[in-house]
Amino acid sequence: MWVRHGMEGTRLYKIWDCMKQRCTNPNSPNFNNYGGRGITVCKEWEDFVNFLSWAEKSGYKDTLSLDRKNNDGPYSPENCRWSTRIEQQRNKRTNHFLTYNGETRTIAEWGEITGILPATIQHRICRDGWSVEDALLTPPSKRRRRKD
Repeated sequence: MWVRHGMEGTRLYKIWDCMKQRCTNPNSPNFNNYGGRGITVCKEWEDFVNFLSWAEKSGYKDTLSLDRKNNDGPYSPENCRWSTRIEQQRNKRTNHFLTYNGETRTIAEWGEITGILPATIQHRICRDGWSVEDALLTPPSKRRRRKD
């Protein structure tokens, strides 16, 4: 029996539909990064009403987006959460992580902690060959402004 939920035009329905498309539709622009590399949608979430129920119980808000805890895992209640844009950015598989004093964080997070621009940290390590410790603990040199 088909149950109308009346949610077709909502943001939450679009999130669900896009999730399914990128995992199952080879013509979707993002298929290669999802379905093409084995990311699936659990059987339970093939039905929007089940996804809606999970979303409401899991703290869905219009300011949050759907995030997989394990980027190589499926879209499922056990592997998903609602995250802010910053949290999403910190959970990308393309992030570079650095470990210092037993703590592993993204370069962006280390930048916030140290006050050093993430680009500076990355250049120090990747381009200049600095150790993680030196890259994180050496204050940036102050650039002199040119006199015109």
